[in-house]
Amino acid sequence: MSEKKFPSPLVSVQWLAEQVERSDIVVLDASWFLPGVERDPEQEWLEKRIPGARFFDFDKKIAAPDTELPHMLPSSMLFSQACSELGIQSSDNIVVYDSQGLFSAPRVWWMFRAMGHQSVAVLDGGLPAWEEAGLPIDTDTPEQVAKTEYNSDFQPEWVIDADTLSTQLDALDTVVIDARPAARFYGTQPEPRKGVRSGHMPNAKSLPFSQLVKDGHFISVEQLVKRFDAVSDPEQRLVFSCGSGVTACVLALAAELAGRNKLTVYDGSWTEWGRVMKYPVVQ
Repeated sequence: MSEKKFPSPLVSVQWLAEQVERSDIVVLDASWFLPGVERDPEQEWLEKRIPGARFFDFDKKIAAPDTELPHMLPSSMLFSQACSELGIQSSDNIVVYDSQGLFSAPRVWWMFRAMGHQSVAVLDGGLPAWEEAGLPIDTDTPEQVAKTEYNSDFQPEWVIDADTLSTQLDALDTVVIDARPAARFYGTQPEPRKGVRSGHMPNAKSLPFSQLVKDGHFISVEQLVKRFDAVSDPEQRLVFSCGSGVTACVLALAAELAGRNKLTVYDGSWTEWGRVMKYPVVQ
């Protein structure tokens, strides 16, 4: 398992600009768009990227096969194989960004943490902040990378499945925090996916991820602490959920920045919970 080598799991574009040419720094573009958004993240990466950035496709390629649920965490073996193909080494320091500022990159941060890779950080402000700072953009054809032998070390505490979570909804030491917009949490706005019920889990708390991000950057650590203190106690285990497991990871990263250290993501999130009738839903 890699050691933590970043001062924070969130780095600035100024920091990355000074470090990007180091041989032990690997930059990953983890851009992803909601269904219905007519944009192709891999094509956009091909057209422009932070110099040296590799595209990390957690939606179609680096995801569990043989499931109807979107972009589920793959097995340790599949994850290791994919990282090896991308030329990533277990000792590398990984910086993840996305093209929306701060949206899908935390998903890949969480994936690496769940696979035992400690030295991973997210670029605050993402590609927009990099461009706004006038830093170099690569528009040439990406160079091929040499295959490595990446070894992951799965950390089960970072992930929870629906059956396990359903037994813990009343536990005093655990709280589910939902990153969806409040209207979807309270069932006043229908779910975008067909066949998915409206509402939330019993005892869950609402903390829309948009309340933690402003103009593509996280709000201050002091503000993050207040947001989490309003919905949980410092010693509680926090289980994060959202629509399909992407913005739940924004909350997970924000919680780590706020000093919380018992962090778990419900990977199936509302796409699974809302459509499986045996799981309870309230409004």
